Amino acid sequence: MADAAFAHDIEAALADIAGAVERALEVLLPLGDGPERRVHEAMRYACLGGGKRLRPFLTMSAAWLLGAPDARSVRVAAALEMIHGYSLVHDDLPAMDDDTLRRGRPTCHIAFDEATAILAGDGLLTLAFEVLAAPATHPDGAVRADLVALVAAAAGAAGMVGGQMIDTAAAEQRLDEAGVRRLQAMKTGALITAACEAGAVVAGAASAPRAALRAFGARLGAAFQIIDDVLDASGNAAKMGKAVGKDRDAGKATLVGVLGLEGARAAALAEADAALAHLDAFGPDAARLRDITRFVVEREH
Repeated sequence: MADAAFAHDIEAALADIAGAVERALEVLLPLGDGPERRVHEAMRYACLGGGKRLRPFLTMSAAWLLGAPDARSVRVAAALEMIHGYSLVHDDLPAMDDDTLRRGRPTCHIAFDEATAILAGDGLLTLAFEVLAAPATHPDGAVRADLVALVAAAAGAAGMVGGQMIDTAAAEQRLDEAGVRRLQAMKTGALITAACEAGAVVAGAASAPRAALRAFGARLGAAFQIIDDVLDASGNAAKMGKAVGKDRDAGKATLVGVLGLEGARAAALAEADAALAHLDAFGPDAARLRDITRFVVEREH
């Protein structure tokens, strides 16, 4: 019964923040006019109407923990969701993972076309930084510059983009456990880490809580990706809303491949425990972040 109550509570909290972010994205992603309207439609298709909104949840929960108003943190959360959306659009392209299903519906390049999908990803990435740099996000220009620098580093060649580059060649490289962990820390963990730290930045937090949330995000990002690998190897396509087994078939480097299913599950639980330890300094106020950590390792999709 306690587990059922937990699942209901965290899923309700996720839904609340997802709804707030969805409303913000509706405003920030207008349909546009003229012949360029098609790319606006594709941008909205990529971002609206689906997903767990994990990164926005982390940003808004961290910001709330440290006293930032939701009106500011929701804009940061929406910007991070745009970057995540762009990365999925580009990852799904034939030149990358060649996926046809995302969140239970056709991927962006299938619903539109490849050229439009590429431009939609480009549009989402650049719009995200426009949102982060806008005075409506925070009145202090130094805070906005900090947010831009933080997210740019996480999304670029030293983070998500670099991790994707390693991933494209991982089948030929035969990465060991350390190599897989580095790949995943860049490709997935960097943006999750930035989502947690961005909540501290928009709250104007001191260096200690900011560092604690950064460390929490890094461990949580590792746990999230390991569970993603486990679900790809053992999950249900209908629940996942995307094809499963593709990583194995493509020879992708995963911890499941290195450690086996049970070893990977144990590694995810260890990362979750390490993440939770970084929340000790926040006391009971960090309950929502503790709940999402448990949700990440217990989820089935």
